[in-house]
Amino acid sequence: MTPHEKPTEETIVESAQVRGFVQSKLFNNIFAEGMELVEETATYLDGEGRDAAKELSRSEALAYAAVSMRLTTRLMQIASWLLVLRAVRENEMSYAEAAEDKYRLGKPEAKRQSEVEDEEAQLPARLHELREETRLLYQRISRIDADIFASNQAPLSGRDAAGQLRSLQAAFSNGL
Repeated sequence: MTPHEKPTEETIVESAQVRGFVQSKLFNNIFAEGMELVEETATYLDGEGRDAAKELSRSEALAYAAVSMRLTTRLMQIASWLLVLRAVRENEMSYAEAAEDKYRLGKPEAKRQSEVEDEEAQLPARLHELREETRLLYQRISRIDADIFASNQAPLSGRDAAGQLRSLQAAFSNGL
């Protein structure tokens, strides 16, 4: 939506849904959990993890590097999503801006063979734990993102309230 467009009823409802979420205790908890996981992972990768990687074989060290890069990328996606929604809460960003595709979480990619091999490598247990915690948080956030930005994901079925309102508006605007 551009600054000159009038908000539709659907946009107003969606904006209220996002605003309600970002002001909720659930958002506060997810925000804290996400940022804590980012910090915890960075601390691990810069300290204990770096030391552990030195003890790995060459192929395991490569797997460690690949896993840590994917882990860092996923955590930056999570942090970015959380910060965008916090900006909505603080009125630093509009719902329409936050709903743009560039701020949405990407779909998780299918595992490549190299990722499967990395999972099977003898990597430090803490790295596996951080990767699993990140995967679970990303899944939760993906579900929330799909729920609160549903109209950007897929068209509504028409059987919901917003779909019925659109049908009524179309009928009355056509002179019926």
